[in-house]
Amino acid sequence: MKNTIIKYGIYAFITASVLFLSGFLIGKQIDLDFNTMAIFGYASMVLSLLFVYFGIKHFRDHVNDGKINLGKAIAIGLLISLFAAIGFAIVDYIYTTSINPNFAAEYKDYSMAQLQEANLSAEVLKEKTEQLETSMAMMGSSTALAFIMFATVMIIGFIISLISGLILQRK
Repeated sequence: MKNTIIKYGIYAFITASVLFLSGFLIGKQIDLDFNTMAIFGYASMVLSLLFVYFGIKHFRDHVNDGKINLGKAIAIGLLISLFAAIGFAIVDYIYTTSINPNFAAEYKDYSMAQLQEANLSAEVLKEKTEQLETSMAMMGSSTALAFIMFATVMIIGFIISLISGLILQRK
């Protein structure tokens, strides 16, 4: 089990790191907006987490005599997801500290512009602006942004592990 997790975890880590970093760099080069970048980011997460399915399948077929229960499948999937989550968090931290230290401010400015363009009533605009200020204050540091990225990948990894486990389980 350990070899399968490490092998597919490293695949997930490399895929996550390369796709996420290239998404940031390409997006910055061709000046993509944050919504498009978010779509690319989530697609990168799902693609890197496909190794969860393949890792569980490999374990079932080649290590565990064609059998796996849901609990073991989820455990394997989460451990592989951990590698991808660490990859995303590291790249996010490096990006927001070294490559683009103004990321949080740029995102806040973009979000404020989106709110201004939404033609909201003054009350709703004020409320949404306060919510944005609060959330940006919580996400202000690169460490916090990396942790949020880590948690997001782990949540998606759990969902993919659960679905993969349900599909692949055999007793």
